[in-house]
Amino acid sequence: MRLALAQAQAAALAGEVPVGAVVVRQGQVIASGHNSPLGSIDPCAHAEVNALRAAAKALGNYRLEDCTLYVTLEPCVMCSGAALVSRVQRVVFGATEPKTGAVGSVLNVFTQPQLNHQTQVTGGVLAPESAALLQVFFEERRQQHDQQRVPLREDALRLSDSATAAMSNLGLPAKLSRYTQSLPALQGLRLHWLDNAVPPSSDAELQVFLHGPDDWSAAYLEALHGAHPAVAVDLPGFGLSDKPKKGNPHSVAWYAQVLAEFLALHKYKSVRLAAPHSMQAVLAHVQKMNLPNVSVHALPAPPPMAQALRLAPYPDKGHEAGPSALRALLTASTPARH
Repeated sequence: MRLALAQAQAAALAGEVPVGAVVVRQGQVIASGHNSPLGSIDPCAHAEVNALRAAAKALGNYRLEDCTLYVTLEPCVMCSGAALVSRVQRVVFGATEPKTGAVGSVLNVFTQPQLNHQTQVTGGVLAPESAALLQVFFEERRQQHDQQRVPLREDALRLSDSATAAMSNLGLPAKLSRYTQSLPALQGLRLHWLDNAVPPSSDAELQVFLHGPDDWSAAYLEALHGAHPAVAVDLPGFGLSDKPKKGNPHSVAWYAQVLAEFLALHKYKSVRLAAPHSMQAVLAHVQKMNLPNVSVHALPAPPPMAQALRLAPYPDKGHEAGPSALRALLTASTPARH
């Protein structure tokens, strides 16, 4: 069951409901799986089904008569049926599921005497640990949903929910997006960033990517695929952050203050802030703030994004006020050559 819990944690990291499953035969693990309906675009891709499919392939037989299925959450009707059809000898589950559980919570598929196969069932194994994963996951989902629904200032613009959702078709995984409106420097604006949600180790360094005037956080999607904690932030006026309708609020000092407060949100032993050379003026301002545990680095511009994704946050001139303002600020801060 602890191996199933590890699978559930992998599901959570992938943005899926954290349920994991393992199939054991004669004391040996032969297959495992976790929830993946979102990633695979498959309503049947529950942890149990994924594990049973993998077990059948491993054994070369769809009948798993001498196998035990371990799963962190009480199976639904579909998964209970899959266990019966595959002739699993025993099902062991963790937390109960009062809304859809088919092993006693809503109904009990396994106690039907008319069925030609009887499966043994054991429930409640490591139930607190299994339930805790689900509670944390859904609490984070509720918080994220609340953050997304924060009110919009009258003097700012925000992409519609439908426009934001459509970005998944352009290659932006919605599960990476995070929002906050709590930073004092934002003055009620909503800030967006992408987070790869890699759990930090005790000595982990957080990599923070900052876009240039012609990009936004999605420019660093490839960099977020690494095995270390990393985020890519949108300055106010860029990407999926709220955008002041006019360029007046924008200044290098304001950007630096927003970044300082944003970095303070992340409790890491060290933070590495990196941005293209074009953002040197902003990086220099942040560096002068002497933020504890923060190092500042210039790096080459990221590879060009697909045009459709690069332009997606800027459907009209009003949404382009931030990039225009930043270009002007950077031009003004560049020393003249003689």
